Amino acid sequence: MGKTIAIIPARGGSKRLPNKNIKIFNGIPLIAHSINYALSNSHIIDDVYVSTDSDIIKKIANNYGAKVINRPDKLSGDSEPTVTALKHALSFLDKTVETIVLLQATNPLRPENLLCEAFKAYNTSDTDSLFTVSRDHKKLGKISNNKFIPFNYNIGQRSQDLEPLYFENGLIYITSVSLIKKDVIFNEMSHPFIVNHKFAGIDIDTQEDFDYAEYILKNYNE
Repeated sequence: MGKTIAIIPARGGSKRLPNKNIKIFNGIPLIAHSINYALSNSHIIDDVYVSTDSDIIKKIANNYGAKVINRPDKLSGDSEPTVTALKHALSFLDKTVETIVLLQATNPLRPENLLCEAFKAYNTSDTDSLFTVSRDHKKLGKISNNKFIPFNYNIGQRSQDLEPLYFENGLIYITSVSLIKKDVIFNEMSHPFIVNHKFAGIDIDTQEDFDYAEYILKNYNE
């Protein structure tokens, strides 16, 4: 059976929240939360890698027990998709790697048993990838010609009667190496794994996101 590894992409540059991946969150660098989460699931994950262009992040990754993949500057720009970092990482890894668990550094909080449950669902599904989603209860619409056009409801309709819609929450992606080689992390055929948890709404890209994450963590009760 092939290996399962975790890859945590974490470039050094960040415009909206400078140095966000090393910003101290709950006493440790932001990226360390994803490293620790991967290491705590060693019964699933064989190795933990951080792909980065930053010397500071490399040092932190090593200090917390992850291995480092040196990502070149040309693959570390603002507009560079995550899949290119994964493909680059694969070129340095053991050919026995079969499955990748992608953990984003910007999602520092995950339910403890989430990976176990998601990995079981992935293995029993007939798909090459899985990603976590959560329900969005908002009444959504668009504005055209200065008029609001409802998207998922009729004006006057009760919120509890809305057709369920879901958003990609970024907590966990599980995908086969074969799919990554096709420049895809997940697609329309992927298994959407539903997560109903406070942590699903946390994805840190701004100071406001960071403050919200600290608030949720401070007030969170299992």
